[in-house]
Amino acid sequence: MDRRIKTAAAACLLLAAGLVTGCTAGSSSASDSAAPDRSASPTRAARGGAGGAAAGEAAVRAAYRKWGLEPLAAPPAPPSTKPAGRRAADGGVPVISEIPTEQKIVFLTFDDGAEKDPRFVTMMRELKIPFTMFLTDAAIRADYGYFKPLQELGAGVQNHTLTHPNMRTLSAAAQKQEICGQQQKLKEHYGNVPRLFRPPYGNYNEDTRAAAASCGIESIVLWRESMQIKNMQYQRGDRKLHPGDVILAHFRGPSELKGTTMTEMTANLLRHIQEQGYTVARLEDYL
Repeated sequence: MDRRIKTAAAACLLLAAGLVTGCTAGSSSASDSAAPDRSASPTRAARGGAGGAAAGEAAVRAAYRKWGLEPLAAPPAPPSTKPAGRRAADGGVPVISEIPTEQKIVFLTFDDGAEKDPRFVTMMRELKIPFTMFLTDAAIRADYGYFKPLQELGAGVQNHTLTHPNMRTLSAAAQKQEICGQQQKLKEHYGNVPRLFRPPYGNYNEDTRAAAASCGIESIVLWRESMQIKNMQYQRGDRKLHPGDVILAHFRGPSELKGTTMTEMTANLLRHIQEQGYTVARLEDYL
């Protein structure tokens, strides 16, 4: 690889690690809840030219090596205009499983909140992987505080109902209570009103869409792949990732993962993404 390209890539890896504030035009840059200064050059950002960039790249590689991984490529800068999330053709809340893009990026989402492994917080802090949490109150109420450090790292906090019911089995009024009630709970504990909603089991109907709209939800988010323990389940016959796919995982621990920890499951997931030539972007930057 050309040395200049390697230097720019190293600066972007620094950005992904949260150590610098921008990349030059033509290189990729990471996104977080706070927009970085994308006008910064690699030299200025690294505060030491190629030597500083190389040191930062080494630090990133060391963090990934700790978890048995190779570094993912830095994601591209998010688009100036979000390509998804607008009202559906019928005027209702859109239902989305992937984001329209030609970039080789995917989006990670973790559901429920039952498992509260402190090593997962450490892993996400060290790897700087963007992801979104769809939280259920019944699963998180025993320890709301566990998810705050993840939120501080930039993870989105989104709605996954109060009690995790099959929405199709509920009346319109009961669906509204499940969604609006969780909007209030999440605002109370995390300070923001979610824009996104995921129905448990991916089950919804027109009452769900109407209830979501009445509660301030902008998009219903489903998925294209779901992570199990070591492998992913694919919805498409080619059993491959596609640009813009939303991937479903869960806050699960050894009791549900046959002895595998949540961090081991997440490492397996990241390997699948890298092996197929993809990297991870932040869902809320596109939706």
